[in-house]
This record gives sequence, C-alpha cells and structure tokens, in this order.
Amino acid sequence: MHFDIFTLFPEMFEGPLDESILKRAQERGLLSIALHDIRNYATDKHHTTDDAPYGGGGGMVMKPEPIFAAVEDVLGEGEERDPQVPIVLLSPQGRLFDQDLAIELSKLERIALICGRYEGVDERVRQHLATDEISIGDYVLTGGELAAMVIVDAVTRNRPGVLGDPGAAISDSHAQGLLEGPHYTRPASFRGWEVPDILLSGDHAAVARWRREQALLRTLERRPELLDELALSPQDRAFLEEAQERESIA
Repeated sequence: MHFDIFTLFPEMFEGPLDESILKRAQERGLLSIALHDIRNYATDKHHTTDDAPYGGGGGMVMKPEPIFAAVEDVLGEGEERDPQVPIVLLSPQGRLFDQDLAIELSKLERIALICGRYEGVDERVRQHLATDEISIGDYVLTGGELAAMVIVDAVTRNRPGVLGDPGAAISDSHAQGLLEGPHYTRPASFRGWEVPDILLSGDHAAVARWRREQALLRTLERRPELLDELALSPQDRAFLEEAQERESIA
C-alpha cells in the first residue's frame, strides 16, 4: 500500500512513520510513504503558500496553485490521473474517521492525503481537486499532519500481513463494534493483584467466552451506545441483562 502525503511540513513525519509497526511494514514491502512538500511548488521567489482571505477575516488561507501543482505533478492531471486513487483533504469538515472507514481505506492500494493548514484551504481545492474529506474528530488541529499520521497508522494495521498475529486487528477495540476487554501478562501476581483464574485455566473455550463477556461489560460501562448497533447473540443479551440487574441492585 502506498500513501502520498502533501504537506508544508514534511519534517513533522520524521520519527512517527519510521518506528514500530509502520517501520516493519515498510521494511517488508507492505507499505510505502512519499512526502511531497507543497512549498516546492510555489512559483514566486518567496515560495508563498498562503494569503489573506477575500472578504476579510482572521487567519490565512492556503493558496490553490501550489496544492494543485503538487498533486498533479505526482498523480497526473485530468485523464492521466488514476480515478482509483482517492485524493483526501484532511479537514474538520470531513466525514468522521472511524474503524469502519479505516478498514474501507485499507482495501485500496494507493491514497493521497492533503494536509490543510492555517484558516483552511482555498475552496477550489475542495471543489475541483479533492475527491474526499476526512476528519479524525470534532476538534481543530493546527494542521492536517497529525491527522495524516493517525490515518496512515490506523489504515496500515488493517492490511494483511502487517501485524504479526493475523487476528490482532480483529480483536482491537472498535474492530467488531466493541471495546476490548482487559489484558494480563506475567507475573500472575503483582503487588497482591492477581490475574483472573480463568486465564490460567488452559480452557480455551472458557477463556474466549470470558473475553467476550468482558468486552461486552466494558462497552456497556463506557460506550453503551455502541451496543445499539451490534447484532448480539441471545447469550450476549442474557449476560448484559444480568450485568444491568446487578448494577441496579448495587
């Protein structure tokens, strides 16, 4: 999978994209990332990439010319461009990024990300260049660079072969609509706090059911609205009803 990231600050990506899972994915040829400095495509002597907004107001707006030039140089122009490659503008106005969208994007072979800055980007970028807009949350960042890093990480871990355990991505929080339950590792006893006996029992079916119940319980406690969208089994529903009864009694 390949990401083209268009940014004014390529140095921000040094480190986060070259560590841990993303580093190993690149070393194994499962991921490639190209950083494109938008400032290099500004044609004036000062390499200007932003200007005051028409009509007045605070802040600066990113100019359309260098953004168009950068994207068209890398991806082609008009019929030369591969329509299968989405051009994503990272913006607080975009559709909300979640696990379902991460999985959707992980099925693509190439994605272009445009990192906005300042007050925003010229509307003509949104109307005539970007094919999608994505927001990583209902808050405002200084720019799209951090959002791009989040998207690269979340999307890449859903690609086949990236994680050492093929089932790891499936068991992540939100991957199946539930929050993950608790995890434990050695030592079995730490400062008097014990690992649950069920995890030491060797009974794989019982462990699987315990983990499912703990995920249901944690979701009920922290994000109960997620349960409304899940297809729960009769056993799941019975467990949740018992948990709610215990809570009401307590």
